[in-house]
Amino acid sequence: MPQRVQHYKDQKYRELRKTCLREKILFEDPLFPTSNESLYYTRSPPGNIEWKRPSELCPDPQLFVDGISSRDLNQGSLGNCWFVAACSCLATEPTFWKKVIPNHEEQEWDPKRAGDYAGIFHFRFCRFGAWLDVVIDDRLPTVNGRLIFCHADDSREFWCSLLEKAYAKLNGCYEALDGGNTADALVDFTGGVSEPVALDEENYSGDLEKRKGLYQNLLKAHSRKSLISCSIRPESGDELEAQMGCGLVKGHAYGVTDVRKVRIGEGLMSYFNKEKLYMVRMRNPWGSTEWNGPWSDASEEWKKISKSEREKIGVTVRDDGEFWMNFEDFSTYFTDLVVCRQINTSLFSFHKTWAEATRFSEWIVCAYPLQNRSGGCLNYRDTFLQNPQFVFNVPTDDSALISLQQQDRRLHRKEGSGQNLSIGFEIFRVELNREYRMHAFQQKVTGSTYVNSRSVFLRAELKQGRYVVVPSTFEPAQSGKFLLRLFTEKAAKLRELTLDQPKPSFWSCCLSYPNRVTSVHVHSAAGLQLPESSDPPDAYAVISSEGNKVKSMVHKSNGNPDFDLKGLFYRRHEKKPIKVQVWSSSFLRDVFLGQVTIAADQNQSGSTCTLQLLDKSNKQRKPGALLIEVSSSDDLTAL
Repeated sequence: MPQRVQHYKDQKYRELRKTCLREKILFEDPLFPTSNESLYYTRSPPGNIEWKRPSELCPDPQLFVDGISSRDLNQGSLGNCWFVAACSCLATEPTFWKKVIPNHEEQEWDPKRAGDYAGIFHFRFCRFGAWLDVVIDDRLPTVNGRLIFCHADDSREFWCSLLEKAYAKLNGCYEALDGGNTADALVDFTGGVSEPVALDEENYSGDLEKRKGLYQNLLKAHSRKSLISCSIRPESGDELEAQMGCGLVKGHAYGVTDVRKVRIGEGLMSYFNKEKLYMVRMRNPWGSTEWNGPWSDASEEWKKISKSEREKIGVTVRDDGEFWMNFEDFSTYFTDLVVCRQINTSLFSFHKTWAEATRFSEWIVCAYPLQNRSGGCLNYRDTFLQNPQFVFNVPTDDSALISLQQQDRRLHRKEGSGQNLSIGFEIFRVELNREYRMHAFQQKVTGSTYVNSRSVFLRAELKQGRYVVVPSTFEPAQSGKFLLRLFTEKAAKLRELTLDQPKPSFWSCCLSYPNRVTSVHVHSAAGLQLPESSDPPDAYAVISSEGNKVKSMVHKSNGNPDFDLKGLFYRRHEKKPIKVQVWSSSFLRDVFLGQVTIAADQNQSGSTCTLQLLDKSNKQRKPGALLIEVSSSDDLTAL
């Protein structure tokens, strides 16, 4: 993700602070005034609101008291548990919170240099491919001298209240934070990608091996600085944020603050005991109301763990909202998990690294089909391929991580249009030489779910080849900007397909312009033989037309290879046949095994045939045959 920093609303922290110090005034933010419009847009404030500076709330304000901790936060009167849960996760990882709270030492109150305090702070959030530096003043909304929104247990500590104010400013007002998705805040804090896991749908509670695999993944993700949150999906008719008998709250976001294997036993015996507990620690943003089942704060189970181990993992017996669960119970009660990963793109790393490609684009509504870029999902097959399309290469069989992020719309909640669009994407395997937009459906290999979230993520295993990813809104005729991020082991050369067909050039009058487009798919071969040898060939296929060629990978020692080779050709001389040749790879000189020719001289769609291999003169039969599918059209925007 790009690391450039932009100044939100062109407010520059250092220049503003310098001006305040020179004029000996405390900063007052004209872009986020101390008025109701900064608080709510649909309801009235809860009482007589007074905006107070921290120095008016306590004699010794501090950004941090005894450092930063996930236990510092309490939610307040907003329904933004999703944001506060994300803050709990943020506080566990210095790499991220030091980026979100830049130069925190400089922003800290210093009683020895009171004249250097200007009442101004700044925080950074990653939005749509860039870090935004958001400036605020330190005036916070209170009722009867008490903070009404996010606040710390210690009345002297203000980092969470100020961070929440900066996030409210970025999103329009405080009420805009009422209800949301923890994954969105985690992405804003890290610039990472959020990967959702549906624990109930995947039956992790009932499948021990799957559960162990997921735990190992979470353990690895946590050790590599991923931020994790979880929630229990309410069922239809459930009361919002209803507390269950076990103490957990439905429809409520929790921050995962630790993932750890814990030894059972006392002293040296614990080191020889192979049995370990798979444990997860969480925090309720309310700062209270905890799990009361096995391994809750005061449960008998903790007697199985040595005192030193309990101290090491920080077990506390108080209602501070933080608690431990074993992973089996966790998988039974929680339904949704979000892992916000930092994808490793460093060239200097012992861990697996990924090559990242990013592209910005948008869904645009237009009445003319070839210019429309908002065709809806696959349910709308007549218009789906009108969406933006991006092509990328997979040089060898590989994993691919794809993230689609729409531009945040929360800022527009006041105008009634702040809801996320339902978005997703589909991935198709296409011809190796495709350079123009796809106009006919090809082999779909995978796709994401469609959700009204800021971002959608998919991990896919892809074979060698060329692919087109089509991002779309669920409904057609919807507009919005988006960011597509692709991570592969090797550079994938991601680019948007913008042209529908070849552009006429200066040389078209001399060379003529294509008048037919043909797609050739060599599925497989059968009965291939090396001349004068019983050994199976190292076979590969080549499709060629008017000087353009595509070549398959080599299939070692295989007389019946599945080539799965696709080529697309824009033909100037439609009477010239397309040629498919089969060769055997050799150290000194490749061996010709046979060829077929394809006329493709008329409009046809998905015509499949088996063709006998011939020699180069197309007269003598050679051992083996090819299964080939051909589509051809005189309309260059048909395929």
